[in-house]
This record gives sequence, structure tokens and C-alpha cells, in this order.
Amino acid sequence: MIIIADGGSTKTNWCLINEFGKKVYYNTEGYNPFFVDKAYIINSLIENLPTDLKKDAITELYYYGAGCDVQDKILIVEEAMKAVFKSASIFVGHDLLASARALLGLNTGFAAILGTGTNTCIYDGKDVTFKINSLAYILGDEGSGCYIGKKLLSDYIRGYMPQEVRDNFWETFALTPDAIIDQIYTQPLPNRFCASFSKFVYDNTANIEYSRNLVKTSFDDFFKNLVSHYPDYKNYSFNCIGSVGYNFRNVLEETAIEYGMSIGRIIRSPIDDLVKYHLELAPLAK
Repeated sequence: MIIIADGGSTKTNWCLINEFGKKVYYNTEGYNPFFVDKAYIINSLIENLPTDLKKDAITELYYYGAGCDVQDKILIVEEAMKAVFKSASIFVGHDLLASARALLGLNTGFAAILGTGTNTCIYDGKDVTFKINSLAYILGDEGSGCYIGKKLLSDYIRGYMPQEVRDNFWETFALTPDAIIDQIYTQPLPNRFCASFSKFVYDNTANIEYSRNLVKTSFDDFFKNLVSHYPDYKNYSFNCIGSVGYNFRNVLEETAIEYGMSIGRIIRSPIDDLVKYHLELAPLAK
């Protein structure tokens, strides 16, 4: 049996292909090794994987995850997976490679992730060949859910948020500025915390112009600081995976066109296309 998994910083989508070729999907939390250690991953998998999953029957596991682009971080995830799936041969790769393979298959092109975090690359039909560092949630991640959430929280704390939105925010979360700052600076996984507020931006109808401007300026920063620095970027179509890119795709497409890029594929999750890549396309490339 084979498992293919795509893991962001917040959620991991898993697909099991059983001995009869049937696909079984399930989810766990995300396991970014910059924020969680080996023991955390092992315990979470034991607690959250389906209880009827025959772990020792898994022969191959392909895991793509956020943060899995540095060797020591890859080893954290790899060792955790080996501890749980003892009989499987294990591949651990970056979630950016998963997105490129899902979006582009065996074709060359530009691929991006806009979810909890941000990532971008040029892909040659097999591997990522060039990428600009997104700098993660403190220094960068422009356009991501975390970036949008941080802008929203800054407006709330500084008093820049329109009153009707501020009232709605308080009714929804009942969070004081001090509670927000404490959560971000003293509690674990602040990137997830900030990113969670992008849903409020999406759902907010109290002042649609405010929400749209928040998203538009975030995507402008994404293109200005990342996308437009790729050589000949206008020669590529814009392809993107992630809940933020998908949910705000009308604003994202508008911004891409303003920067001279044609629109390719914008999808929520790579898992179905990633399964197709491994079962159908990758064998053809060997």
C-alpha cells in the first residue's frame, strides 16, 4: 500500500492507495519541522491517523511538507515517519515541489503556494530549479494567510480598523490587544494563529472594501517582493495552490494580470493531482 501526503504548516492531506487500488483520504494537522520536533510529530500521528490504518502494511510513503527544504529539518520528519511507518520506504520533500508537480505535472513553469505561508519557484518538469526565499512569517511570506492576518491584527491593535469591522471582530473573537500580543509572542505556533484570521477577512461583510483592500495590498506585496524578481516571469503563466490563493482568487488573478502574467491553474489542494503524478506521470518519466 502507498501513502501520498501534502503537509502545510496548518494541515496535512493524506491519500492512501490500498491493495485494491482504492483511494482513502484523511487529514491531520501540519508538521512544519521549524515549529515542531520529532516527538511531537510521532505523537500527533499516533493520535490522529485512522485507528484502522495498517501502518506496517504501508510499503511506500511520499511526504511533502512545509519546512522540508533544509536537510536537518528533512531528517526530523523522515525519522518521525520511519518511527510510525516501520515497513515503508520513505521520501520526504518540500511542499513547494508537491505543488509544482501537482500544478504542472511533467511541464516546465512557475508555481506558487499561498496558504498559511508563501512559496514560489520555477520548475523544470521534474524538480524545482530556482526559488526566491519567502523568509517565512517574520520577515516575509507576503500574500499568505499569516501575512493577511498580521495586517488585520495590526489594524485592530492600532485602531486603524473601521469601527463596524472592529465591532464584528470583537463579537467573533472577544480578543483584547494584550491577549493578541501575548498569543503571538509567548505561545507556540504564532504563524497558525495569525493565519487563522484570514478566514475572518474572507467572511467579513461589514466593510467589503476594507477586506478587499487588505487582500489586494497583500497580493501586491507578494508580486512586488517575490514574483516580479523571477527572471522573465512574464513569460510564465501564474499557477498557484493553497486556500488563500483559491479563496481570494478573483483578487489574485487581477493582480497577476496587472503584473503581466497570464492565468494558469489556481487550486485549493494538490493532493488529487499529486496522486495522479505519482501513479500516472512519474512512471512515464523514468
